[in-house]
Parts: sequence; structure tokens; C-alpha cells
Amino acid sequence: MQLCSQGINRLIMAAVAICLLSGPAWSSDKAASSDKEAATVNGKPIFKSEYERELSMFQKRAAQKGQPLSDADLITVKKQILENLIEAEMLYQQSQKEGVKVDDQAINGQIETIKKRFPDETAYKEALDGMGISEKEIRSQIQRGLAINQLLDTNVLQKITVTAEESNKFYNNNPNLFKQPEQVKASHILIKVAPNAEESVKNQARKKIETVQKKVRQGEDFGSLAKANSEGPTAQRNGDLGYFSRGQMVKPFEDAAFALKVGEVSDIVETQFGYHLIKVTDKKPARTVPYKEVQQMLEQHLKNEKEKTEIQGYIEKLKKSTTIKIFI
Repeated sequence: MQLCSQGINRLIMAAVAICLLSGPAWSSDKAASSDKEAATVNGKPIFKSEYERELSMFQKRAAQKGQPLSDADLITVKKQILENLIEAEMLYQQSQKEGVKVDDQAINGQIETIKKRFPDETAYKEALDGMGISEKEIRSQIQRGLAINQLLDTNVLQKITVTAEESNKFYNNNPNLFKQPEQVKASHILIKVAPNAEESVKNQARKKIETVQKKVRQGEDFGSLAKANSEGPTAQRNGDLGYFSRGQMVKPFEDAAFALKVGEVSDIVETQFGYHLIKVTDKKPARTVPYKEVQQMLEQHLKNEKEKTEIQGYIEKLKKSTTIKIFI
């Protein structure tokens, strides 16, 4: 099961919010009472409508990202969704066996987080009414998620530690991961023009960038000129592009930027986006990032990996004493 290190409650929170915002079919326990069973966990049913709802949400998100599922992908996704539902039910049952209690205040906090996704209380209630669901049903889903989260936190997450020795060993055994190529920090001023634009349009854009270039050469502040004239998304940041290495920008832009010294401004550079003036504000030579700079990040990465492994091990252990039946 692909659980995050903080447990499954975020997955359920996301599912609830997606249901409210995008409107897929909602299946309450009451509505599903006559539904066909997709599986049972210790005799407790997981209804087919719940499974189909999860599948529908996944497909919708994939389509929105322009990544529709192939037939082969669909087979894998269907299997994973059912497995996730089974494991979530199994974990919730275990949380109840261990007497996990969820504080109403925690549930209220999650409800408030969902409400913030809506313009106001009225819009939130209209979403509930439009789907024929109650806040009670949402609270039930959140309660389950928080209970599972507490279960995992107590039985798995609190026991996981990563030592400095472990992170240092990983650093020393993977030197290529910490090699940082030469980087340039630059700002730019962009006057947009399409590559296939008519010559008259290109000439007009060229004159505009030449006018700005003249002001730069007269000593006017590059950042202020970028904010006032640049047609790119970085205009509000005074043209700041931050640091970048080779391969991150289109080649004419990259070649010009890396050829400049700190403080220098390029001549007019033409790319597929239009005409640019580039100012380099800093450079970083290629280097190996020191261990101290990445120690905290490494320790968190290793902890996340341990959590995934330990959670999966905990799930597999529970499965050995769980009766699971699948009907689809």
C-alpha cells in the first residue's frame, strides 16, 4: 500500500475534498447497504460502489493531467485501488481493537481545512446538498483516517530513527548524488514575439527591447526596468530567474548567460520566446555539496524510506491474521 509517512488520513482527507469539489458519486454506508460486495475484511464489506468511486476519481485526475490510463495501466490501478481499500479497512479495524480514540477537536480541525477550499460556508453547504451527503458522513471518513494515523504513529512511526552515522554512510556511498554542476543566477527582460511572426511584428518588438537596452546602458536599474517592461512571468520579481544549470534553459539563452561575468548584461538574445536582455547576478562553480549542507535532508529522506518499509511490513503482518475475501 502506498501510504505516506504521516499515515492514511491525508489520503482520506484528499478524497473527501475531491468529492466535494469535483462531484463524483458519493456512496454512504446507508446507500451501499444493498450494493454488491467487492471484498470483505473479517466479514466487513467493501462495497463495489466505493471501489468504483475511487476508480472514477483516479481516472478523472489522470485525464485532467493529460495522462489517460492505458488498458495495461487500468488493470494495475484497479488492483491497487482495491488493495488500498482493503488495507485501509484492515488498519481501521485494528485501530478499534487497540482502543484508538479520535478527539472531536481533531476532526473539527480537518473539517475546517476542507471548508477553506470553498469561498464561504454557503458554498460548502451547497456542495454537500448537491451531492446528497451530510457532514456526519464526512466526519466519519475523517475519523477513520485519523484513527489509522494514530495506529501507525504508535506502532510504527514513533519507533523509527535515523542516526548521523546512517546518513553519513549513505552520503559516502553515493557521491554522484551530491555533485552540483556550475550554476548561474540571472535576471532577464523579455519582449515576447513568436518565431513565425511577421517581420513588421518582429521589428516592433526589436525596437522595444532596444529602447530598454539603451536605458540599461545609461545606468538605469535593471530590476526596475524588468518590472516595468518585461513580458515574462518573472516581471513581478524584477526579472529574477534564480539559479540554473546547463540544460535548464533554451540553448541561446543558456549560452549567453554562462558566457557573462557577474554584473554583466548581455546584448540582445533571440530565442523562441522573443528578445531578451540577461544580467548575471551570481555564479556558483561546480562542486560536491558538503555533507553538512544535506545532512538534515538526507536524514529525512532515509526516515521516509524506513517508514514506507516498516508500514508495509506492519500491514503484511496484520494480513496474516485477517480474513480477506475478494469478489471482483
